[in-house]
Amino acid sequence: MTERKPPGVPFESWVDKQIHDAQGRGEFDGLTGAGKPLPQDVYATYDELWWVKRKMVREGLALLPPALALRKEAEDALAAALAAPSERIARKIITEVNVKIRDMMFKPPPGPPLGKKPYDVEEVVREWHRRRTTPQT
Repeated sequence: MTERKPPGVPFESWVDKQIHDAQGRGEFDGLTGAGKPLPQDVYATYDELWWVKRKMVREGLALLPPALALRKEAEDALAAALAAPSERIARKIITEVNVKIRDMMFKPPPGPPLGKKPYDVEEVVREWHRRRTTPQT
């Protein structure tokens, strides 16, 4: 838009003319997102940190309080240990997460409580063996 609105011309019709002329020149052709639906969060209430949240999703990051992040990590570690290809790897996974759990138990960070205690490595290994010897249906 390089020209000014002429006096006496209603603003809406002048803008409509500018848009129509730009469409005629093909200035709206090939824009990214053309023909695609709007993101679902368009209709959500305004959030000042929308761009931070979108960037975190794009980067695969999560921002949880330390206790909740460790709780999730512990649950993932237990699942990984039970699916481990060998007993040695299962023991290693559980031992490593137990170190983090013990650290947090004795030096709790701010936020919600962890709500986890260290796993019994021998119990996890027994479960690991049981899952490999029991036929799956």
